[in-house]
Amino acid sequence: MTTRPFDVSGRRVVVMGAGRSGRAAVDLLLSRGAIVSLVDSRSVIDGADDLRARGVTVHAGPGVGGAIGDADLIVVSPGIAVDEPSVAAARARGAVVIGEIELAFRHLEGRVVAVTGTKGKSTTTTVATLMLRAGGVDATAGGNLGVALSSFVDASTPGTVHVVEVSSFQLETIDTFHPWIAVFVNLEPDHLDRHGSFEAYRAAKARVFQRQTADDWAVVNADDAAVVELARATKARRFDFGFDTTIVDGITVEGDMVVERRGGVSHRVMPVSVVHLPGRHLLADVLAATAVARIAGVDPEAIASAVRAFDGLEHALERVATIDGVMFVNDSKATNVIAVRRAIESFAGGVVPIMGGRDKGGAFADLRQVLRARAAGVVLIGESAALIEEAIGGVVPTERASSMEDAVLRARRLAPPEGVVVLAPGCSSFDMFIDYGARGRAFKAAVHALADSASTAV
Repeated sequence: MTTRPFDVSGRRVVVMGAGRSGRAAVDLLLSRGAIVSLVDSRSVIDGADDLRARGVTVHAGPGVGGAIGDADLIVVSPGIAVDEPSVAAARARGAVVIGEIELAFRHLEGRVVAVTGTKGKSTTTTVATLMLRAGGVDATAGGNLGVALSSFVDASTPGTVHVVEVSSFQLETIDTFHPWIAVFVNLEPDHLDRHGSFEAYRAAKARVFQRQTADDWAVVNADDAAVVELARATKARRFDFGFDTTIVDGITVEGDMVVERRGGVSHRVMPVSVVHLPGRHLLADVLAATAVARIAGVDPEAIASAVRAFDGLEHALERVATIDGVMFVNDSKATNVIAVRRAIESFAGGVVPIMGGRDKGGAFADLRQVLRARAAGVVLIGESAALIEEAIGGVVPTERASSMEDAVLRARRLAPPEGVVVLAPGCSSFDMFIDYGARGRAFKAAVHALADSASTAV
């Protein structure tokens, strides 16, 4: 991929949203000579004075949509819905509306690996990047993972590979975004509060394939029928991953080995034992990352060395402490029902999940079977506590907690000897915390406080 002509010099551009991606978009636009306005519904924007000193017009507070004015280019952050009235009105009068990912892509050097799906994007993105770097590739990791893609533009070169986690929100606002490799890890209902239906969510996700050609690659979860169905429309070459024994071209498992199949012929990549992450779903994420690395020509030894060095992500089945035989695990990134189920299935039994937060339209009744099989109880927090309790009612004991500290104490009491307490909310965090990271840190602080009190008691 080479830099695409996209001249914003002298153009009036409005950036909607002053979060991480919005700030990165502002920086990129200023560096390219745009006349930038930043709009955010929050009454106070951190660093607003500095932004104004750099020539940015800042509009803060409720009802600032009218500040879009006559701008002919609007860059929306992922948190801004495309049907938000001021955005829809701007589109109706002919303004171009794109997301930060699209803006960055139009200025980026190098090739893009786009990772999407319902659960497992961050782990796949991170492990794939580590594998590429271990193989000598100049690789970056960003997007929805944490660092906005725009932040990598200035340092990008034709040889750079950008591994980008992309959400359904970001995919709604792409146009020319064209991944060399599109990775689709899985698909189940999520974000129904935003998209309105599973069909709309699925359509947004499918956009990851829309610009691919026969020179590109689609890395597809062969075990997920919904993903396989969506991938039928891609023009890219298929390279599958998963545990499906019929995979002809892709990455799978045979016995105790991760193997690469080309034309049905298997070649060893590494022992499964190299992967020391809990849960079959995290092994699947490693298989997806391995597919990316092999397409890029990384040798098996480098792939294995990267996996050995990876201990997992913060807030993703992160082991925090063991107190009196009970393990405490932080899976704050488990913001949907599929993630909760996978968290519970990662352990043999005696699991006490802490669930709740702001509901995203999850089908919590789908958890009844796995809770009956492996859970000792459930502790509920946040706005959705009553909703979840009704959905899973009677399967296992439930308790409601007033705070994260209270939740940890209640979960400890419900957990059997050698049990597992796992923060797996199944919801967004915005009722009690600014984001899932703050929620996870609150959980860890509560666990460490409990550990300190337990050691003092001894």
